[in-house]
Amino acid sequence: MAGGRRVRGVGAMALCLLLPLTGCGGRTAADSARSEVQHLLDLRSAALLRHDAGAYGATGASTEYTRLRALPLASWAYRITGLRRTAAGATADADLTYKVAGYDRAPVDTRRTLTLARTASGTWYVTGDRPAGRSGQQLWDQGTVTAVPGAHSLVLGAGQPAADLRAYARMADRAVPAVTREWGTDWTRRVVVLVPKSLQGMAGLLGSPAANYRGIAAVTTGEVGGAGRTPADRVVINPDAYAVLGAMGKQVVLTHETTHVATRTRTTAATPLWLSEGYADWIGYRGTDRTPTQAAPELARAVRDGHVPAALPTDKDFGFTSDPTELARAYESGWLACRMIADQWGAARLAAFYRGVGGHPQRSGAVENALKQVLGITPESFTTRWQTYVRTELR
Repeated sequence: MAGGRRVRGVGAMALCLLLPLTGCGGRTAADSARSEVQHLLDLRSAALLRHDAGAYGATGASTEYTRLRALPLASWAYRITGLRRTAAGATADADLTYKVAGYDRAPVDTRRTLTLARTASGTWYVTGDRPAGRSGQQLWDQGTVTAVPGAHSLVLGAGQPAADLRAYARMADRAVPAVTREWGTDWTRRVVVLVPKSLQGMAGLLGSPAANYRGIAAVTTGEVGGAGRTPADRVVINPDAYAVLGAMGKQVVLTHETTHVATRTRTTAATPLWLSEGYADWIGYRGTDRTPTQAAPELARAVRDGHVPAALPTDKDFGFTSDPTELARAYESGWLACRMIADQWGAARLAAFYRGVGGHPQRSGAVENALKQVLGITPESFTTRWQTYVRTELR
């Protein structure tokens, strides 16, 4: 309706009626509509939080209520960022923030697009609520959410049997104390696990192509930028890849991801991926009977062929779209570096090293400074010692 050709011959008064959100005398009509829609969304949020299905239904479509009612919410709020008129009513852009009760120290923040219509009397109501463009889905976008609470965990699934979700909860309940024993208590000591129906569902939650995660059993939202703020990290499962793992492999993966949740506030731009991923693997494999050659088969194969890495892996080596063999070697190299620190300096010094690196104001000099301050060694000596360790452990 904004193009000159589309409205040629339409009088000024008619144009005002066609565009009530902009108004001809200023922003009064638009401001009024925006205020009315914001009030509607406030009522809708309040109804959801107090589990009032009738009041929620009075604000419009109830699909989300049915899908969301099992989710224990501490807060839920929309903030309109844009409103535009459509032939059917209006479309609102909004920031949605919410917190899961007992788990989130700060809200999840995601962008949504809502469609609205008006009754004959002029009352607004919601007809749809979907992820905004380039925003990942939320679990309820994929179906009704089933919630299974554990002693230290909350597992949320869509399209998954409750029995399977209970198995995830048992593994998460083992992972949390295992991480706490090594890392300490300066984290929530609780984890939220999301289990979509398939790889496609995982990709939808992360807002990325499914091909990026094929063969990846799980990630945390903080690893891919989905959570935004550390207290709202989620472990997102790829059920297709997870299903082919054995019992121990499943536990290692979930403990690895739980480590990322625990260490997120100390993981900064200064932290290289070999350290964050290596440390998560180190805790993941603690207490298992896996030998180094079993836990690092690709690197062991390279060592047997006479190819010992010349340096620790770079962040680029950890890209989800990297060659699978090279990606495996990157993870295995980081794990052995952290395992060496724990073996030769002690587990407490390894955790201190991790914190020291993350506490540096920038990437440049972070590892070098922590090596000197925490381990008392130069980067060159550390690399040489790590190469020797790799040869010895994987021969």
